[in-house]
Amino acid sequence: MGEWTMKPRRYVPDLRQLGALCDGNYQRLQKLRQLEVDGKPVSEFELHRENHYLGRVRIQVLQTAKFTETLFLEQVHNSGRWLNNPQMTVRVYHDANMAEVISCYRDRQIAPVNDYPNRFMHHPDEKVQVNSFLAEWLDYCLRFGHLPMEHAFWSAGEGVD
Repeated sequence: MGEWTMKPRRYVPDLRQLGALCDGNYQRLQKLRQLEVDGKPVSEFELHRENHYLGRVRIQVLQTAKFTETLFLEQVHNSGRWLNNPQMTVRVYHDANMAEVISCYRDRQIAPVNDYPNRFMHHPDEKVQVNSFLAEWLDYCLRFGHLPMEHAFWSAGEGVD
């Protein structure tokens, strides 16, 4: 039986898939970061779907260099207590037009490949999964994001004849 036993295949990352995710995440982040009020970039926005408040998202610049930026993205409020507030550190490469998650929640570093099983039960393709989550989260923010009420320019009596 020993010579017929097959070894499990080692996970090989799909660099095209990861590159496409990072490229798309860069484009999504650029759209979100183009929001300005009074010439200043908006670092927080609220999520609303129809008349339901879904939460608040904050983008904070941690570090800036010639070709890169490090951003901290977090959802600071959720409408449901059962949801975890996502927190991610994202490295933005302006020269390559890519953005990749470099840390998520308490994980300080995301390995490109993990042995499985491992102590922390990370999936072999954890880096791809985390970047996929960022893509979905940013899509959601682009679809349902609105400026917070403190940036609203509407005042009582406006438009009343």
